[in-house]
Amino acid sequence: MIEILELTDLPRAKETGVLVADILQALRSRCAVGTNLLDIDRWAATMIVEAGALSCYVDYEPSFGRGPFGHYICTSVNDAVLHGLPHDYALADGDLLSLDLAVSLGGIVADSAISFVVGDARPPESLALIDATERALSAGIAAAGPGARIGDLSHAIGAVLSAAGYSINTEFGGHGVGSTMHQDPHISNTGRPGRGYRLRPGLLLALEPWVMADTDRLVTDADGWTLRSATGCRTAHSEHTIAITGDGAEILTRPSRTRP
Repeated sequence: MIEILELTDLPRAKETGVLVADILQALRSRCAVGTNLLDIDRWAATMIVEAGALSCYVDYEPSFGRGPFGHYICTSVNDAVLHGLPHDYALADGDLLSLDLAVSLGGIVADSAISFVVGDARPPESLALIDATERALSAGIAAAGPGARIGDLSHAIGAVLSAAGYSINTEFGGHGVGSTMHQDPHISNTGRPGRGYRLRPGLLLALEPWVMADTDRLVTDADGWTLRSATGCRTAHSEHTIAITGDGAEILTRPSRTRP
């Protein structure tokens, strides 16, 4: 299903997006050496409930997972890149942590992910991975607008990732959002320009470039959810929800200026 919102719904979509972004930034500020992934999940749950929002993950039970997910946020560390199931693990100095969060507020979903290094260490490989996904995300957003095609976004994302030297997995990518978390169209992280669905005002898209340092192959963890690089290499993941407007694309998952 491809859901097109009325432009009058955009303020509610913005409210959801800001909430997601603010929660992610608040969690990032609290993540330090020794922080437990289960604490991050509890903090996320508290902030979601206090905001009067609903988690998109707790009851999430797709065909590829061992569901329901049962937690409020995805916490992926080092070689884990997607769907990281929170578990009893204390973060170490230099860990590369990706947080992926989707919530529904007022009947509209927003989805975003950030990757960052914990502590004082700054491993060059980790920083390069993060930088590549962030630049690819910016390129995909720049390619979006009314009349553009999905392939234009995929091509823009893939060009950045490939130029950075990374191979690209196409099993998982971006997607439409709206009243539910995962909708059509699928947005691969590489593709051919001029192909695919033509974007229209009112369409919400979650773009999410992710890469692994030296492979494009995933393996599923014993928990049935966490997806890791097949070689054990490090990974990174960046994501924004955008709205297609009459004259371009607007990022919804930017934090508010009033919250650190």
